[in-house]
Amino acid sequence: MQGTRDLVSQMERHQVPIYVGAIAAGILVGLLAPGAGPGLETAINPVLGVLLYVTFLQVPARELLRSLRAGRFLAAALVVNFVVVPLVVAAMFGFLPSDDAVRIGVLLVLLTPCVDYVIVFSGLAGGSSERLLAATPLLLIAQMLLLPLFLLLFLGSDLANIVELGPFLEAFLVLIVIPLALAWATQAWAARHPSGVTFSNKASTTMVPLMVATLLVVVASQIPKLGDDVSAVFGVIPFYVVFLVVMAVLGLAVARVFRLRTQDGRAIVFTGATRNSLVVLPLALALPDAFGVAGIVIVTQTLVEVVGMVIYVRVIPKLIPGHSKPSP
Repeated sequence: MQGTRDLVSQMERHQVPIYVGAIAAGILVGLLAPGAGPGLETAINPVLGVLLYVTFLQVPARELLRSLRAGRFLAAALVVNFVVVPLVVAAMFGFLPSDDAVRIGVLLVLLTPCVDYVIVFSGLAGGSSERLLAATPLLLIAQMLLLPLFLLLFLGSDLANIVELGPFLEAFLVLIVIPLALAWATQAWAARHPSGVTFSNKASTTMVPLMVATLLVVVASQIPKLGDDVSAVFGVIPFYVVFLVVMAVLGLAVARVFRLRTQDGRAIVFTGATRNSLVVLPLALALPDAFGVAGIVIVTQTLVEVVGMVIYVRVIPKLIPGHSKPSP
């Protein structure tokens, strides 16, 4: 038992290199065993659903009400993700490659805030991971409701020819509603029975392995699809880099406008910069075959972002120095 706890502690302490290693392993598997791609792709939703279940399990239902009372922090999180980010994407949109598949891939990933490893990276930089975790369900629901509207604003009448409503509703049900309901049911079980507490504690220790499995499966399943689209994919990398740089500055500005203290300010910078590639990937995979490159465009964002987060962990504490209690 002690050995298991030590292993979990070691994994949590070295999450960043572990995640980078998972991505590297995914690239190798995708290159060396491309035939495994379709099978791995079918595993994306189940693995991601379990990951989000464990994520939600760490957010007690009562904390959701408390997060709603964290007025300034929650307002800043909503503004940076659903006002500032869309404006940044709008400024970049006209310069994106003209390929519609590339554009919709960029839109899907940049318009949706991350809800999983952002908590890890924010914590490593001294950010208020607890408040980000508590705000996770609200951010997920908000992005799923607003994403169709954002896509309509960017793509106009072309949206109806590209995106079907069904995959969005399916993703919302499978990746949000069901994991959240199961997490709350597990919390209710834990509140009444010691066995529920034991199960919850053990499930929480699987966060890092589940993230590793998700990253590996996602990357390995999409690499074989790259084919002749290498130039299109490389063409979006500069936009992802610019996005990370710009959002570091604008996230800091939002934190200052809302007069957030150190930990909360750092968390706002991270939530504004990290994107929800893992959750929106199933939406891209549900697009018509002609838009197959959209999935690769989304996975590319993950690769760029993980490197960016390693830099963020070192830089953001310097941009927002000091130690203080979370903002009320």
